Amino acid sequence: MSLSFCLLLLVCAQQPATGGRWVLQRSVPSMDAIQAAAADDRHLYAVNDHQVAQHDRATGKLVRMSTGKAEHLNSAWPHAGGFLLAHSNYPNKPDTSDIRRLDPATMRLELFHTFQNPPGSLTWVVRHQDAWWCHFAHYKADNGRSLVIRFDDTWTEKARWTYPVDLVKDWDGMSLSGMVVHQGHWLGTPHTAKKLYRLEFPGGADKARWLGERPAPFTGQGIAPDPVTGGLVGIDRKLRQILLATWVEGSSP
Repeated sequence: MSLSFCLLLLVCAQQPATGGRWVLQRSVPSMDAIQAAAADDRHLYAVNDHQVAQHDRATGKLVRMSTGKAEHLNSAWPHAGGFLLAHSNYPNKPDTSDIRRLDPATMRLELFHTFQNPPGSLTWVVRHQDAWWCHFAHYKADNGRSLVIRFDDTWTEKARWTYPVDLVKDWDGMSLSGMVVHQGHWLGTPHTAKKLYRLEFPGGADKARWLGERPAPFTGQGIAPDPVTGGLVGIDRKLRQILLATWVEGSSP
C-alpha cells in the first residue's frame, strides 16, 4: 500500500467533530478552476464545464488538457488510479446524468456509467463503504427535490435521502456542489460560500441530518481529498485558483 493511499485514508478518518479549522496552505493559478479540483501524487487538476486541466504539482505549470466530449462537468473523485467526474446536461431539460472517468496518463475522458431517467443533475459521486453515493441537484423553485442516492456495485438503488428545509434555504437556489467523508461525517460544499456543511445520512431515515458547518477557504464548488497533504483540494472560482487546505487541530472554527 502506497504512502499516498494511506494518507488518503487518513484524511477520511481523522477529522474530529470539534476543535480545529481548515487552513489554506497553497494556491495555484488555473484559468480552468471553475467547477472543481482534484489531486494526485504528481499533479493538480482544475475542472471547467467541458475539460480538465492537469497542472504539475511542483511548479503549477499547465501540463495538458483533457480530451473527450463533455457538456457540464462537476466534482471529481479519486478512484482506481484515475478520477470519476459527475457529468450532466445542466441547464438543459430533461435531465441527463452520467459519470466520466479521467485517465491521468492519457487525459482522456470516457464514459463510466450512465443513469437511466436520472432524478436530477449529477453534481458529485463518492465511493464509500463499498457503495456509490450520488447527489442529484434541482435548482431554484425545485431546490427541495435535490437528493442523495446510495447504489450498490450493480447500480441498484439501496437508499435515498432529501435534505432539511433550512439547509436547502441556505443554498440560495443552487445546490450541494461537492462532498468528501471525514470520520463518519460528510463534508459538503455550497455553490459559492466559503464553508463546509457537516452532514449525516442515517440508515432507516429519508432525510439527511445537518450537523453544522465550518469556515473553509474554498468558494463552494467541487472538492476532493489530497493524497499528498492529507487535506482537501478545491477552488476559488472568482480568482481562478486551485486551493490546497489542511486541517489544523486545537482551535475552534
